[in-house]
Amino acid sequence: MDHADIAPIAELLEERRHLLDVAYWMLGSPSEAESVVDETYRRWYLLSDAARKGITAPRSWLAKTAGGICLNRLVLPEWADDGAFPGCPPDGPRATDPPPAPPEEVGSVVLDALDSLPPTARAAFVLNDVFGMSPDTVADIVGRTESECAELADRARRYLRIQRARPTTPKEHDILVRAVRQACMSRDTELLAALLSPDATASFDGGGKVRASSRPVRGGRQVADSLLTLLARRSRTTLSTHSVNGRTGLVARYDHQVAAVITFDIADHLVAQVWIVLNPDKLHSWNRT
Repeated sequence: MDHADIAPIAELLEERRHLLDVAYWMLGSPSEAESVVDETYRRWYLLSDAARKGITAPRSWLAKTAGGICLNRLVLPEWADDGAFPGCPPDGPRATDPPPAPPEEVGSVVLDALDSLPPTARAAFVLNDVFGMSPDTVADIVGRTESECAELADRARRYLRIQRARPTTPKEHDILVRAVRQACMSRDTELLAALLSPDATASFDGGGKVRASSRPVRGGRQVADSLLTLLARRSRTTLSTHSVNGRTGLVARYDHQVAAVITFDIADHLVAQVWIVLNPDKLHSWNRT
């Protein structure tokens, strides 16, 4: 028997519950959380006795391993089409089973909104804000620098604040987006800035296929300037409203070809987040005749 693995029952159960919480909050599925935890312990026992004895904080090692497995699952969902990871037993709880008890400080609204976050931002937020892991541990799991992880977590917090804000009706959303279009068309910087939240953020998705800002632009005035620069009026350039994911958005065309699709998140009657898709690969469907 490996005495390094002997611990009080309460400690063992708390350890597994903690790992289930981490996996559940990152993946949102009880069955996948169980699969991740099973895979985590499988990797633990694949270590040699000497390697396990050399790990001074087993719970930390297990949490980092579980977080890494979850992130891989988020980035490459095809790894587990049946809800289980390679090497894991298929007889875990069904998706209808009750999920692990979530941390009390995070509500179900936040959990639902996490589904919309990019994998790395979701991981950075969950590991940092929900479970309070150290910055170096989060960076190790996510595969980014500590400063990059801090920025990812901050972007996630902003997005989640928007999601928890008072819902905007489709009519209110439409009116505000049309006002933004008018301000862009008339090149009215002051009007455009007045329609934006003071801490508004604009994110550009160029996909490495066009020259676009790789970092978000922050601040209402700065976002207004960036939009007016991007949408500078040129001959053969048009800007129109269009339904995007069920809400009014803006579509910029050049020579009748869609060059950008812009969507907006609104909170407290102001634009809080602007999402600009410039990646040609993501605009293929918009350019089909």
